[in-house]
Amino acid sequence: MVVTVVADVLGSENNGTTVACMNLIRFLKARGDTVRVVCCDEERRGEEGYYIVKKLSLGPALNAVIRKNCVSIAIPDKKVISEALEGCDAVHIMTPFMLARAALREAVKRNIPVTAGFHCQAENLTSHLMLMNSKLANKLVYKNFYNGFYKYVDAVHYPTQFIRDDFEKSVGHKTNGYVISNGVNEVFEKKPAEKPPELEGKFVILFIGRYAREKSHKVLVKAVAKSKYRDNIRLIFAGNGPRKREIDACVKKAGITPPVMEFFTRERLLEAINYSDLYCHPAEIELEGIACLEAISCGLVPVVSDSPRCATKYFAPDEKCIFKCNDSADLAAKIDFWIENPSLREEYSARCLASGVSVKQSVCMEAMRKMITETAEAKKRRLSREAGRYTLQSAAERSAALSEAADLRENSLNGVFASSDDSEYEKSSLLQ
Repeated sequence: MVVTVVADVLGSENNGTTVACMNLIRFLKARGDTVRVVCCDEERRGEEGYYIVKKLSLGPALNAVIRKNCVSIAIPDKKVISEALEGCDAVHIMTPFMLARAALREAVKRNIPVTAGFHCQAENLTSHLMLMNSKLANKLVYKNFYNGFYKYVDAVHYPTQFIRDDFEKSVGHKTNGYVISNGVNEVFEKKPAEKPPELEGKFVILFIGRYAREKSHKVLVKAVAKSKYRDNIRLIFAGNGPRKREIDACVKKAGITPPVMEFFTRERLLEAINYSDLYCHPAEIELEGIACLEAISCGLVPVVSDSPRCATKYFAPDEKCIFKCNDSADLAAKIDFWIENPSLREEYSARCLASGVSVKQSVCMEAMRKMITETAEAKKRRLSREAGRYTLQSAAERSAALSEAADLRENSLNGVFASSDDSEYEKSSLLQ
């Protein structure tokens, strides 16, 4: 199978969308499929199977904002897209932006099956415009996503039922959706790990996520400041992003020990999860939350926001692991509870390991491949049926026309034409 993957956002694996995209690409290649990738990642120019388009430049100031978000914006190039689509069996598109929409148009023209991922909540965009909490703005974003993109694809991949329900309710339409988790890499499992010397004897709380407004790092900082055990708590914020300075300012104002704030490789992340004492996920906006699932897979007890716009709360073992959204005092109380109940924490760790809420990445990627192949086969059958109906219809029309012509010829031989000329016969002859 030849699959063309279209990624408006692709670069370093430091965000969930890029990680999901690269996981799919690697899996398809491992299964023997030919994978073509359309993206704007200049570092991959010249690599086999990569079709590179240019990056959008919005001037020094806005380009700096884009870089702070660790992404690039792709400019559609019809020639590059056409080359990548030539002879492919299916197209999978990651996000509904400019490059994606151009690729969709070209694929539809060629009757190529298209599946698309849903990896961007409306709030991921509106938060940059200070409109994250505007219901109207978020609804308009989803309407644009649907009317300009998802309405025309053959199948949609949703990482959770939560985000499928949210999107379909917002746009007022059902989609041909497949709910498939992005999956937890098999390396994430419970194993012995020692704390670094600087964290020895401290209660370590880990949070994995981009430094973005919707991830709510500051709520966790304020909660630690309110904890009875604030002097013994150490935070690890594994990630990167545009809001680092704001988080630093919040930490300074709260007067707590500065967190470890840096991007962690997968190996370091696995180690950090296994030596941490608690995982806190304060995000207000989250369509899945693979980081939380990675922690649970290692037996690390989670404390998660109950935000109505966050899917991660559904992974929590029970209400002891859930706090009120954006309520730092409630989160502080939950942290203190878990510090004071180490034996219960061990019990819940075992429950996490046995919960089955996380699905192995290989299983999820197999489901993704099945979605792509099923969609391609279904479209091929539909196009074949339509072609068959057209052929039958054409044959029936031709048969009727020939029959009419024969009748007219017979009548002309009997000399019964009402007109004085042979116009009717000439007209019928044209049908032969």
